[in-house]
Amino acid sequence: MDEGQKPEENSPDKEKDKSSIVEKIQELGQSNVPQAGDSNIHVLPIIGQVEGHMQLPAQNKTTKYEHVIPQLIAIEQNPKIEGVVVLLNTVGGDVEAGLAISEMIASLSKPTVSIVLGGGHSIGVPIAVSANYSFIAETATMTIHPIRLNGLVIGVPQTFEYMDKMQDRVVNFVTRHSNVEEEKFKNLMFEKGNLTRDIGTNVVGQQAVEYGLIDAVGGVKEAMSKLNEMIDKNKENDQQVIQ
Repeated sequence: MDEGQKPEENSPDKEKDKSSIVEKIQELGQSNVPQAGDSNIHVLPIIGQVEGHMQLPAQNKTTKYEHVIPQLIAIEQNPKIEGVVVLLNTVGGDVEAGLAISEMIASLSKPTVSIVLGGGHSIGVPIAVSANYSFIAETATMTIHPIRLNGLVIGVPQTFEYMDKMQDRVVNFVTRHSNVEEEKFKNLMFEKGNLTRDIGTNVVGQQAVEYGLIDAVGGVKEAMSKLNEMIDKNKENDQQVIQ
């Protein structure tokens, strides 16, 4: 290269980097997958509607479960990530996809904290309680209602049995991963008159804590403080094992 000549802006390395970023956005919904970084904490947002087996219209704000699952695997495998914050502002969505995400979060070996910010409705409830410790903002809401199906429903006994089993899966997961009693959760789910022209219950902030669904009212500051406390405790336990 002659003296004073500037390197080409569109070098092969730069083009390769751009292509890699675009590919990550297309495949995982974000530019940086959980790899070596500046922070030891990974933030996992669950925003809009949880998209599962059916692709939603382009104008819908969605969280695709095929984006979330690879991230959770990468988090588990990456030794530099020591904790996870799950941010929720979701209206719910696909039941099986939501339960799959919930089970994955619950099975992580690393400390996890969830924060319900705007809302953690419907299948967002199991996702919220799947973390080791959960917070809800003072004005955030959670809607608890029975399982619903969209589209054509065949009116045969097998259909209703399937719905009952799906509902039992949600109830069992929530009661196993929170402090709410099964009977209380079902009462909230089938409450009449709480929701207009429907059955179910809206709980706001402190109510979710009183019912035992969520551990505490709080936001980012409280969540980060709790997560760092859990990470430090993990390190102490690891040192004791090594000794």
